[in-house]
Amino acid sequence: MSDSANGPASNTWTRGRRLGIDLGKARIGVAVCDPDGLLATPVATVRRDLKTAGEDIPSDIREIAETAREYEVVEIVVGLPVTLSGEEGPAAAHTRAWVQRFADHVSPVPVTLTDERMTTAVATRRLNEGGVRGSRKRSIIDQAAAVEILQQWLDQRRR
Repeated sequence: MSDSANGPASNTWTRGRRLGIDLGKARIGVAVCDPDGLLATPVATVRRDLKTAGEDIPSDIREIAETAREYEVVEIVVGLPVTLSGEEGPAAAHTRAWVQRFADHVSPVPVTLTDERMTTAVATRRLNEGGVRGSRKRSIIDQAAAVEILQQWLDQRRR
């Protein structure tokens, strides 16, 4: 697992699809990009599995790992929730723990953490501007946030 929250983890670009993940308390948004890394698009919203304990693999991790295999991704980018000042709190610790378990399950595909500050706010604003409201917005906000996380990460790589 690499951490690009403080900058790019690597400057070398490998062609291939990337998966973007917005880890929430109840749902996980999933997005994917094209092989050239130009555009992130929504894929799915996965319900969190908070009941599986011990050595069993939670259903959310299994489902996202299967999506990664289907898209033949070369890397997975997960949003790391940090405060506006850039510090990590309990949400970041929770994300790091989930990512460690997830990374073990999707190995050898690398998993990268990236700063997700303001991505949900940006996604919400864009959905509002697009006229998406109510229950429909709630059902796709996690995917939209995953798109923002992945697109910002891709854009950083192009700079």
